[in-house]
Amino acid sequence: MSIQKRNFIIMWFSIFLVSSTMTMIMPFLSLYINTMGDFTDAYVQKWAGLVFGATFVSALIMSPIWGRIADKYGYKPILVINGFGIAISVFLMGFINSVEAFFVLRLFMGVVTGFIPTSLAFISSQTPKEVAGKTMGTLQMGSVSGTLFGPVIGGFMADTFGFQYTFVITATAVSIAAFMVILGIREMRRVKPKDEHEYSRKIVVSGIFHHRLMLNVLMISSLIQIGLFSIQPLLSLYVSHLTDSNEVALLAGITFSATGVGSLLFARIWGKLGDSIGYEKVLSTLLLIAFIFIVPQAFVTELWQLMVLRFLFGIASGGLIPITTALIRREAPIEVQGELMGYNTSFRFLGNIIGPMFGGFISGFIGISSVFYVTGALFLLAFFIIYFASKKPVQDFEEVLHEEELHAKAH
Repeated sequence: MSIQKRNFIIMWFSIFLVSSTMTMIMPFLSLYINTMGDFTDAYVQKWAGLVFGATFVSALIMSPIWGRIADKYGYKPILVINGFGIAISVFLMGFINSVEAFFVLRLFMGVVTGFIPTSLAFISSQTPKEVAGKTMGTLQMGSVSGTLFGPVIGGFMADTFGFQYTFVITATAVSIAAFMVILGIREMRRVKPKDEHEYSRKIVVSGIFHHRLMLNVLMISSLIQIGLFSIQPLLSLYVSHLTDSNEVALLAGITFSATGVGSLLFARIWGKLGDSIGYEKVLSTLLLIAFIFIVPQAFVTELWQLMVLRFLFGIASGGLIPITTALIRREAPIEVQGELMGYNTSFRFLGNIIGPMFGGFISGFIGISSVFYVTGALFLLAFFIIYFASKKPVQDFEEVLHEEELHAKAH
């Protein structure tokens, strides 16, 4: 087995474990907070939102920083630091007795959640540009699987072993992922040419704002995540309006999972197609398909109709993240790839934070059905952004960085 293939397999399983950890507390978050005192429902709901969102806020800030450090010192050390950092924070969550301490640990977990963007940058750095879509699509399957099964695994373990043991078992699983990286990953350090530039963070950020395609791809990453997350907190409520069953939680879980199954089945296929006919074409098509399948969800009258539409929507949405990642791989110079992957993750986390608030705000004013219309409009907006960006003259990102560097020196 080649070094690249072994690295890829190890990172796939590691990403699955870490992605699972990010979502495993979702089913019992409120219940766990309730064990820490005699709280009102309003208090628990408020803190559940803050505790869940805390990780995304700190991760949003830290992702590009970890990417930049990885570009400079290598990916493997950062993967190990982040892996054990996540494991320690999850382990400690099982031994706290205050909501504030839980919030702080979730905040710390976000600080060390550079594992996913560093993994993407690491695999991307050893992947030829012409197969980046297929590779990133396959890697995305690990992330989607983790996000899909994380809540199920977390809920099952909490019911079977209790909250404390769930955190301990999860921390052990993430530690195993970190040890897999230590023992199995072999990083082939890139020999830096003598004339290679080391761009400052300010130059890289300025380069992003002056490179039309890169800036637009990052904006699209945010819009995609807002679209994906806007309906999630409201899905069980929407399902309850469509069924008289007493098992609303189970049916909402199945409906939620339908999107993930569609993504899982097609992520690699879309990536491979992007390698063949161009990432911009596939991204535009997927955004249109996502729009076509999300709007009718507002008109369903039976639960099975919603499940089918969620599955079809998942088929389209499964290709969006690998295609945007492959676009960054194609455009970004190798010496700043980790940092740019980090910025892409930050924009995605920004969408994760805005999405649920946005969906809640819209549904509160106009109703749940309207969330599907507005979300569809976001995918349509993203389509027009990439469509018009692809019509503009092509820019070389490295040339843009050089121009920004010269401009900075002149001033």
